[in-house]
Amino acid sequence: MRVGVVGAGISGLMIVRALAERDVDVVAFEARDEPGGIIRSRRIDGRVVELGPQRLRLSEPIESLVDDLGLREQLRVVDADQPLYMYHGDRLRVVPLSVREALSTDLLSPLGKLRMLAEPLTRPARPGETVDEYLVRRFGSQAARRYIGPLYSGLYGTDPREMLFEYSLGRALERAGVGRSLVVWLLRRLLSGRETPPICSFDDGLGTLTTALYETYADRIALDTPVERIVTDDGGYRLITAERSTRVDEVIVTTPAPTAARLLGDVDADLADTLDRFAYNPISMVFLDSEFTGEGIGALVPPGGELPISGSTWNASFLGRDGLFTCYVDANSDPEMNSRSDDDLGRLAADAFETLTGAPATAIGVHRWNPGMPAYDRSWIALNELSPPDGIQFCSNFVGRPGIPGRIRNATRLATRITDDA
Repeated sequence: MRVGVVGAGISGLMIVRALAERDVDVVAFEARDEPGGIIRSRRIDGRVVELGPQRLRLSEPIESLVDDLGLREQLRVVDADQPLYMYHGDRLRVVPLSVREALSTDLLSPLGKLRMLAEPLTRPARPGETVDEYLVRRFGSQAARRYIGPLYSGLYGTDPREMLFEYSLGRALERAGVGRSLVVWLLRRLLSGRETPPICSFDDGLGTLTTALYETYADRIALDTPVERIVTDDGGYRLITAERSTRVDEVIVTTPAPTAARLLGDVDADLADTLDRFAYNPISMVFLDSEFTGEGIGALVPPGGELPISGSTWNASFLGRDGLFTCYVDANSDPEMNSRSDDDLGRLAADAFETLTGAPATAIGVHRWNPGMPAYDRSWIALNELSPPDGIQFCSNFVGRPGIPGRIRNATRLATRITDDA
């Protein structure tokens, strides 16, 4: 059996790794001239910036991968005992992520905090509920709109009023094993004494991880080699690139849905039409230089127009990246984002950061992601119609969790299933 993998982001790299360890003949193609997908790092003015995720939790699977790749000496484990903030009422307020913070924060009123405790008595999700409707009904409007909703939806650039619970937060809670009540689940975790894995990065950024994966399996991965289309071939498939045609028995597509739709049009036109329905949110990341000395992981900005950014990561504070801060702009926070130049976005983010923190900032770089993050809006109903033909598999953000640990788990499970079925 020969397996072809389209994409060498974290999903594609982990699939190659898992299949190679099982002695499966696997070949991967990556359109960019470097691996990593959204997990890539750069240096700007001598400082490490992350083009995608800013940090990682050192969970057991991640730690095992770090050791297997010989990256322990480059690992940077940081002090995560710093607050996360929410911008509400023209100032920063602590997001309650612990019992102590829940009691002391002024983000919620005393009645708002008490209302959250009624969550175990409310009914489970209703068909067709949005994330906002679900959270308001179960936790009250204060917690839903000042706290839990922005904390979740800020990752994706979608207003919670547009996100369908079933395809977004509902799936995340199910995978985490939350059960009927989030409050009860959290209390059980607190009583169990189980520690949350520490936050980590690498001296040269998270791209260290994906670069090491690529270098280990470089003989199986072709960079700067975009797959132009996929066609059927006598019980298998051919991956067509500008230079060659490669026959494989199984294809694993790790790209976002729009790219997958374009590649699979010759294989299954109906499947391509379904993939084209998934909506994504373009996101711009603006890297700032500032002398701001506040401690914290960062700050979120709820949707509603208070500021034209959805949040910021304070890399200087908890990652030790001198003077570096990252702001996020999406079409939900700034409807004009796509028409702005990089210079305009830089000024917009710097001004918003100064309003947020009181400290001036200067933009040193901008990176745009398009298609960006899954919207998890009503277009995600298309998941119910997603039915690829035999031999075509998906391991991408539209069929699994976008986070790094989730992608690693999904890739390993898929590789196991393919080899068990062979």
